[in-house]
Amino acid sequence: MTQMTNNGKRVQVRDWMSTKLFVVETFDSIAVARQLMAKQRVNQLPVTENETLVGIVTDRDIRDAYPTSMLINRGKEIDEFAEKITVEEVMSHNVFVVKPDTNLSDAVKLLRKHRIGSLPVLDNKELVGIITRSDILDFVLSGGQLAQAKVSNKSTKKGRGAKKRKK
Repeated sequence: MTQMTNNGKRVQVRDWMSTKLFVVETFDSIAVARQLMAKQRVNQLPVTENETLVGIVTDRDIRDAYPTSMLINRGKEIDEFAEKITVEEVMSHNVFVVKPDTNLSDAVKLLRKHRIGSLPVLDNKELVGIITRSDILDFVLSGGQLAQAKVSNKSTKKGRGAKKRKK
């Protein structure tokens, strides 16, 4: 089992999550979401409804909402289109979340397994933060490490692309 440690101490999501949250509501237009992402330099935004997390919208969700012809021509209709489409129409509804006391290594596993860029952090159903790939990189750059716990050979798996050795 792999754990993320900092000076031998297990690291939790709360230690590296962003608590300054930028959120959009389901009824906001994708133009509002796009502007907020650009201003705050983020790639994803939690989506709330009555202060409850209901989804997440990414820059890719927004980009994929536009018809290809509109993206190529880049006319004023692109802005008009963005004002008419709501965040709810393009967001992901099934959101993977973690708790503040989740081990950082478990959060990394979720990010990789589901190929996502962030995990909202909930404490008793309240959105208290978000952990992103950038936060994980900040942890690694700060000197944080992966520590491999001792496991038996029976529980190890061959990595992606591993080949069996011929005898």
